[in-house]
Amino acid sequence: MSSANEYRDVPHSGPIRGRGAGLNPGNRFENIRLHVLGDYLDEVISENPDGTRVATRIYRDASRTIINKVADSPDIPFNWTINPYRGCEHGCIYCYARPGHEYLGLSCGVDFETKVFAKLDAPDLLRKELSRPNWTGESIVMSGVTDPYQPVEARLRLTRRILEVMHEFGQPVGLITKNHLITRDIDLLADMARHNAASAAISITSLDNRLAAKMEPRASSPRARLAAIRELSQAGVPVAVMTAPIIPGLNDHEIPAILKAAAEAGATSAGYVLLRLPHQIKDLFLDWLARHFPDRAGRVESAIRAARGGALYDARFYARQRGAGPLAEQIAAAFRLFARRYSLDAPHSGKSNRWFLQKRAERARAASGPTLFDL
Repeated sequence: MSSANEYRDVPHSGPIRGRGAGLNPGNRFENIRLHVLGDYLDEVISENPDGTRVATRIYRDASRTIINKVADSPDIPFNWTINPYRGCEHGCIYCYARPGHEYLGLSCGVDFETKVFAKLDAPDLLRKELSRPNWTGESIVMSGVTDPYQPVEARLRLTRRILEVMHEFGQPVGLITKNHLITRDIDLLADMARHNAASAAISITSLDNRLAAKMEPRASSPRARLAAIRELSQAGVPVAVMTAPIIPGLNDHEIPAILKAAAEAGATSAGYVLLRLPHQIKDLFLDWLARHFPDRAGRVESAIRAARGGALYDARFYARQRGAGPLAEQIAAAFRLFARRYSLDAPHSGKSNRWFLQKRAERARAASGPTLFDL
């Protein structure tokens, strides 16, 4: 599986349906594959009325670098990311990052949300990388392929420790999450925001608790995410709402209500991404759709295809984020209209590296000793 050492085992109660994926498809890089089907898991659950326990296992990630350069992607508006974890216990069924677990010899299904790798050395690695003379303090996004505030963060505090290093260096950061746990770090974020060095984006896909619980079983509730927007905003941290992903036929009708609620909570900008289903996520999502919404699974699939030129996914730049065709254009127009109506159409505030350069100069002066003017 991996040479990483298991760090700790966190047991959870409840049936497997407390997870997002109902499948554990074989690794697409392996010649021989074993698929654990949702129907089989249903059978196991029916035979175990107390629920099937699936542990979340946390493994040590041995990465030797922590700041990642974003590949040449013209439709991604940032250049650098930090991912404290690989995998995510939130278990969002639609997560485009799931295929990354296959590079670890694991499945993009249940494995992605139950076998999480933690970069325990991240704060020390970050300190070294921010100290390099060629690092200029360009803004970093947390995170690109995981949620920095997934449940295990409450105990491991990796994101917190990374932010402490960033605060020390004046390193600007933008955080993306769907967990209220981000409010734990308001003390750091508020001070960084005063120097134009921190912002947050809270992802809200639905205001319907039942739908959110099925799509994102271990993420914070919609109400808790709105509360996070409110608390961050009141502390002076610029907040955007991300209505991502928009799933045609399932949650696209909620765009106006989500944007209105986010604006009332204090968000100042908004963004969206159309559902992305690369690689085997197609199978995971369609299986999830058939089991949770059998009465409208066909209609939702047809709507997804209508926004993707008849396919389930289009990997081309820009098209992968927005889709194509009349339905995709209708969704884009509705988003623009209501973002403008609720004053969420301003660009998300950029961050400055001025504080980083100032702190670097202060460290350099301290290291060189007193000057004639200091005596």
